[in-house]
Amino acid sequence: MLSDFEKRVIRELGGDLPLESSPFADMARHLNVTEEQLLDTIRDFLRRGLLRRFGAALRHQRVGYGGNALVAWVVPPDRIEEVGRAVAAFPEVTHCYQRATAPGWPYNLYSMVHRRSEAECRELVRQISAAVNVKDYIVLFSTAELKRSSMQYFR
Repeated sequence: MLSDFEKRVIRELGGDLPLESSPFADMARHLNVTEEQLLDTIRDFLRRGLLRRFGAALRHQRVGYGGNALVAWVVPPDRIEEVGRAVAAFPEVTHCYQRATAPGWPYNLYSMVHRRSEAECRELVRQISAAVNVKDYIVLFSTAELKRSSMQYFR
């Protein structure tokens, strides 16, 4: 179980980090604790496996990555972990997930790829396909971003 203070910390961490040299100082003030107390709590979350990492969400379109595609792969079940790890190792792949199949939808591995153009995405997917020896896949390009936000907990 989480304490009320831990839930308050998680609520604070769910927002954007300010772009400054001490991004946790304002959070600590909102929580009425010292910055070191907040950092100790965050370290404890990491140690307990409650928090995996901090990451930046880059607005890829704004920095020139106009090719963004979801690739759905059909991978033999006995190769899913091997192929998933190999696909995820490509630096242009930002997400890689195994999912259950559905009637009429045989895809069981999904990855997001980002390149400067759709043509570069298609070439990258061709290279990934050759590297993992999986030929059955579909490339679905993003056409509009309808929502992008961090998960909010304990609101």
